[in-house]
Parts: sequence; structure tokens; C-alpha cells
Amino acid sequence: MAQTSAKTKREIKLILFSILLFNTLLIGKGLKNKHEKNVYKKITTADVYLTAKDTEDRISHKGMLTFESFEQPEESAPTIILDRTKTFQKIIGIGGALTDASAEVFYKMPVEKQKEILTALFNKEKGDGFSIGRTNIHSCDFSSSSYTYDETPGDTALKDFTVEHDLKYRIPFIKAAIKENGNDFKLFASPWSPPAWMKTNNDMLHGGKLKPEYDQTWANYLVKFVKAYRKEGINIWGMTVQNEPMAVQRWESCIFTADEERDFVKNYLGPALHNSGLSNLKLMIWDHNRGIMYQRAAAVYEDTAAAKYVWGTGFHWYVGNHFDNVRLVHDAFPKKHLLFTEGTEANFDPDSLLVWKWGEMFGKSIIMDLNNWAEGWTAWNVILDQHGGPNHTDNFCMAPIICNTETGKLTYMNSFYYIGHFSKFIRPGAKRIICSSNSDDLLATAFENKDGKIAVVVLNTTDKDIDFYTWIEESAVKYNSPAHSIITLVLQ
Repeated sequence: MAQTSAKTKREIKLILFSILLFNTLLIGKGLKNKHEKNVYKKITTADVYLTAKDTEDRISHKGMLTFESFEQPEESAPTIILDRTKTFQKIIGIGGALTDASAEVFYKMPVEKQKEILTALFNKEKGDGFSIGRTNIHSCDFSSSSYTYDETPGDTALKDFTVEHDLKYRIPFIKAAIKENGNDFKLFASPWSPPAWMKTNNDMLHGGKLKPEYDQTWANYLVKFVKAYRKEGINIWGMTVQNEPMAVQRWESCIFTADEERDFVKNYLGPALHNSGLSNLKLMIWDHNRGIMYQRAAAVYEDTAAAKYVWGTGFHWYVGNHFDNVRLVHDAFPKKHLLFTEGTEANFDPDSLLVWKWGEMFGKSIIMDLNNWAEGWTAWNVILDQHGGPNHTDNFCMAPIICNTETGKLTYMNSFYYIGHFSKFIRPGAKRIICSSNSDDLLATAFENKDGKIAVVVLNTTDKDIDFYTWIEESAVKYNSPAHSIITLVLQ
């Protein structure tokens, strides 16, 4: 009996201990939940930065606003409603392309102008703070001539491979940009065409396809490019399989159908990257317009053997907007990533460099792409010369900064400032939060940076001034959005 009684006492003690432990966990959970509800520091102020047509304001600091209690937004008053408890994708970067053309132009400018360009584009405190860039794998249209890293026909061993061409302008320019940015810069690369000797049309230009017998050679070529750049001190963060694979162009181009791109990735490029120790490189498919991007993505992602090598989908803005297609790719394949990889204003026109609509094109596209799950946004050439080049096929374009290599003058297009409203204030690692506009005349997006500051970008493309509220957590500030303006509010 005594032995049984002792056992019973032990069991009672064990039960009581379990109850105590359970209650402690519940109390702890309650405290945790209570703490989570108050985890955010209350937003009290908003710094305002403005760029507006017919004014001198260009990312101009317009002062600080103080939030006031505002329990219920009004249905009729234009309001940007924020909720930082709901977060979405993280930003990788916002920037532009560092092409042969941009590099050549840079080194034709006076030294003091080179410093100004680097500061304006890449400095996080004094400039736009571009944090992502794209570069070409051997020549593209924005090169002074066509060239490759191996001109020897039939060199399947790639014994003659060399990036020596890029050592003159492009590699030094990229290094200067990275240094100015503070080594927080991500660079991805894109091929426009394999060498002519690998192609069905024996021409780097005018489309054509990769000959099947050179599938592995071309994959190895791309691997050698990444390693050669790394040897020069430049880390290639990502790569697209092929620039604009459905476009037969008068410049460097090569056609891949969706199935051909899938099979090239699955059987050649993906394994080549992994077997070479480059499995962390972010490989992207498509790299063309939004129009048929869902079909292109589905063809690859629904093949698990191919999809395992692919990080995400790159896309451009030409031939229509089709913003919803970006979201559809995310909705169907939420574990894959999205990156805007190229966009430029128009064919070069020296008389329309300051036309206001060019900047608004960038503002609208960036907001819509980010709100549809893009994780970064990359403009085309960061700088070009007074002719919109150099370009070896007369495909001259605009750029955020136009550099006159004869006079040394820099012309900052409106696109430079519009991109800056995002790149300067939405930094890598920032998370998109709920940003709901009740006005069809105001487009907006919002991101919370790693330091807790919230950047809200508001775009007005109309001919009218609009008073609007920015509302968060039952408080708000009021400000006026001038006609044809872009505003960034930095909340803290």
C-alpha cells in the first residue's frame, strides 16, 4: 500500500507540473501576441520629396509632415491607405543597364563629369542609388561593333575564349559603379546571340537559331563568361537565358521557342552552371515582353527537371503594357521570382529629351510592376551620347542621362528623376506592404525598408492638382499632388 501511495503521489506531482507548464506556455503565448500587436513604432512624421512638371522641383525635399489622428478615411477624399502588417515580396534592386555603349560614353567624358555621373546614378546618399544592373554577354546593339569572346569557328573546347575586349571600357565602368554604390550592387548578364559559327544562319544578327551540335558549347561559353568576370573582381549575380528570344532583329538576336528554351536549360545550361559551382547564380527565362510571359513561364515551370534550375522570369515593357500578366505568373508559380529586365523611352529624338511623358512612363511601369510582384526593376542603358548611342545598327535610344561627348554637357531626362523616386528610397531588402488608393487619378506603391522607414510613392499623370491623404493606423497626413508629378513620402 505504501509503495502504491508513493507512486500515486508522484503521478499527482507530474500532473500538477504539466498543468503549471501548460499555463505558463499559454501566458507566454498571450504575452507574445500582445507584444506582436505593439511591435511597430508609431508613425509620426513623413518627409516629402517632389518632382513636378513646370517647376524646379526634382526629387526636392519639401519638408516634413506630422501625422494627426484620423480614425476613419473618407470615401470621397483621395486617400492612400497603408497596412504594414501585410507584407509581400522583397526588393532586390532598382537600376539600369551598364552596356558597352554606356561604358564607352563614360570614358569619353571629362573626369569631373565622370564623377558626377557616378554620384548621380549610384551614390545612395547624393544620387539615385541604383542597386541593380544588367550587362551584355559580348556584343549587343548597344556596342560599337559586333564581337564575341571566341572568334574561332568550331572551337568547342573554347580554347580561344577571352573577355579582353571588355577590359578597356565595360569592366572598369562596372567596377566604378559598384564602388560608388558601396558594394551593395547586384549585376546580371544577358546574351543577345551566340557567335555566328554556332548559329543556323551563320550570323550574329537577324535571328537564326543555335545549332544543336553547339548546345553544350554555348552553355559552357556562358559559364566561362561568369567565371572570367569573377576573376576580374565582378560577381555576376544572375543571368537570363536569351535576350528577347522571339524577336528577329537587325542586331544581335537568336530565336528560342518556349520548348527550346526549356530543353536548353534542362539539358545543358542548368547542369553546366551547377557542375561548375555556380548553382547560386539566379537564372532567368524569357527576358522579353509581358504579352506572352505566362505561356513562356508555364512551359518551363511545369517541367520540374527544367524548373529546378530556374530562379525566375525576366520581362520587358515593349509592345503593350499587359501588367496583369506579371501577376498571373506569380499567382500560378508563387515560389518563382519576377524581375523587370529592360525598358527605355523611345527612339532617340534630341528635340524631345525633356518631354514630360517619358518620366511618367517609368513611374507608371515601376508602380504597376512592383504591385504585381516584380522584385526589381532595371532600365536600359544608364547613359548614352548626344546621338543616343553608340550603336552599330542605328537603333538609337534615350537614356536617363544624355552625355554630350563633344561639349561635356549632361542632360538629365525626367526618367532619371522618376526612377530616383523609387531607387533612392526603396532599398534592397525592403518589403512591399498594402498600399490601397481610392483614386483612379493616383497610382501608388509602398515598401517598408529594413530600417523601419516606409517609402510611399504617389504618381499623378493628370492635368489637375489633387489633395490627398496618406493614412496609416488611424492617423493621416494631407498633401497636394501637383499635376504631372511624382511624390515620395518617407514615413517614420
